[in-house]
This record gives sequence, C-alpha cells and structure tokens, in this order.
Amino acid sequence: MRGYLGPYKGERYNLLDFRRGPEPTGHKEVFNHMYSSLRSIVERNFGVWKKRWAILRDMPNYMFNKQAKIVLATMTLHNYIRRYFERDRHFDDPRDYCEKSDIKLKNHMR
Repeated sequence: MRGYLGPYKGERYNLLDFRRGPEPTGHKEVFNHMYSSLRSIVERNFGVWKKRWAILRDMPNYMFNKQAKIVLATMTLHNYIRRYFERDRHFDDPRDYCEKSDIKLKNHMR
C-alpha cells in the first residue's frame, strides 16, 4: 500500500514481547517498539472515543457526509475535553482498552 509505513517483519513487534524480554536492540527493533507503542496509544484513544460517544459505536444510517461531520464533531469535543479538563472519567479508567490493544496487536501479527 502506497504511503503505509509498517513495522519491520522478522523483528519483535508486540509490546508484550518487549515487556517480557530485553530492551530493543538495533534500529529495526527500536522502530518496531516505538511503532507498537504508538499504535497501542492510538487504539486506546479510539476505544475511549467510542466509549464516550455512543453514536460512534452504532452509526445510524446517515448519508456519508453527515457521518463524517459526526466523526469530526465528536473528535473535536474529545480533544477539547482531553486538553482542558483535569479529570477525564473515560480516559482515566484503567480498564479502558489497554489489555485489549495488546491482545489485538498480538493477534494482528500472526
């Protein structure tokens, strides 16, 4: 796929592998560790975002243009809350998608 920068194949990738094993060595493992960490953060953010805005879990049968506006509006509100509120009950919940992201990553790389 053009423009896609994926992890190096044949190198450790999953965060669980890095947690259980030694520090990453070499530029490919370091890249894969950073890539996997970032991916986990992005997946967690999407999970929290969908938890906060129920309309995103079951998008009604709106025209595509309206769906895009709903996504943009909820993303803007989510980012505003993250930036200006000291406490975020959805984001601060330790059960939110941390373990699921690690499991998804492990299954994705099989």
